[in-house]
Amino acid sequence: MTRNLALPRVVVADDVMLTREGIVRLLGEAGVEVVGQSRDATELMKQVRSLRPDVAIVDIRMPPTHTDEGLIAARQIRSEYPKVGVLVLSQYVEPAYAMELIKAYPERIGYLLKDRVFDVATVVDALRRIMEGETVIDPTIVSKLVGRRRREDPLADLTQREREVLGLVAEGMSNGAIARHLLLTERTVEAHVTQIFQKLGLFESPDQHRRVLAVLTFLRS
Repeated sequence: MTRNLALPRVVVADDVMLTREGIVRLLGEAGVEVVGQSRDATELMKQVRSLRPDVAIVDIRMPPTHTDEGLIAARQIRSEYPKVGVLVLSQYVEPAYAMELIKAYPERIGYLLKDRVFDVATVVDALRRIMEGETVIDPTIVSKLVGRRRREDPLADLTQREREVLGLVAEGMSNGAIARHLLLTERTVEAHVTQIFQKLGLFESPDQHRRVLAVLTFLRS
């Protein structure tokens, strides 16, 4: 299959061979070029250094302890290779891990539940958005974060619809995708996003990615 130039080059790290090969096959069928596979964090880092992929897809639990080796590797990749994005996959809903990673490195980061890999369109869209510098969070984790309450809520001035739109931005949706999801026009969504930026004090700047900063504010709320 001819590779779609709009899609990233990726490496896939998962210690379970069948899972890893399944992810690789699904991505390959979708036109994504998988340039490397690894079974642990050590192999992953070697491949990132030598192959310089656009995005590394990393299982959060890898050998030897199967706790947070993937998370540690994700931080190392974002620190040492800022142009390489990371998509972390987790079998469990772990909002604290997602928040910790994204607060430290808010751009070119994604956090999805492992079940999402079977929806290859969702994964490919996440990869594209990560490569463009955005943040992508699994909808299940977004739902949990929406349910939290804080005494000082930086989102207090947002309307219910604006909160809903911001939650979908946090999932990595484009304005067009949000419009289709909420049955609104894209222009209406653009207006909501503009209002969100204004209420959160996020003004246009060549040095800032306002959608990423809005998601970061959402995570901290």
